[in-house]
Amino acid sequence: MSDAAAPPSGWEARYATPDYLFGKAPSAFLADHAHLLTPGATALAVADGEGRNSVFMAEKGLRVTALDYAPTAIAKAERLAAERGVTVDFAEADVLSADWGGPYDLVAAIFIQFAGPEDRARLFAKTRAALAPGGLLLLHGYTPEQVGRGTGGPPCRENMYTEAMLAEAFEGWEVLENRAYERDIREGTGHAGLSALIDFVARKPAAG
Repeated sequence: MSDAAAPPSGWEARYATPDYLFGKAPSAFLADHAHLLTPGATALAVADGEGRNSVFMAEKGLRVTALDYAPTAIAKAERLAAERGVTVDFAEADVLSADWGGPYDLVAAIFIQFAGPEDRARLFAKTRAALAPGGLLLLHGYTPEQVGRGTGGPPCRENMYTEAMLAEAFEGWEVLENRAYERDIREGTGHAGLSALIDFVARKPAAG
């Protein structure tokens, strides 16, 4: 999937193009945090779209599962994985209702802001459940200041993240990074220009 507030049927139309809507390179956020990608670790990419992030994690030696709603996006993701010579377990799924499997050592939730407050709470609950004790969450998206810029994301302030919101949602976790900032990003045609972003990296408490 990715970040725009499109109905499920709309994703097929968005991805039904020969190009990759958000490019083939990983998100700048994931590339910046590549040092946290441990070879051999299990990882889940939530609403992974055309595969740019899951394929990058597989290239780093992780054992990756990727979920997305749109069959067209998954087909493109499979082509990208074949092109890069890596294996990813791609699954067609509605991430709001599907069983995510796991537990995983790492969950990457990057530009999943199709979800409003109620659905976001469900996604965060699924994230907490999917991570193994001591597992790492890599969450990246937009702040409310992004609305109206026309450089990516949905036109919905309520879908956006703030530092306070994320700290509260994952209270009790070891927060390694919780930072809002601006950056010019060029990720296909879907993300292009100065953007109001937020990075959140946190570790789930260990059992006991």
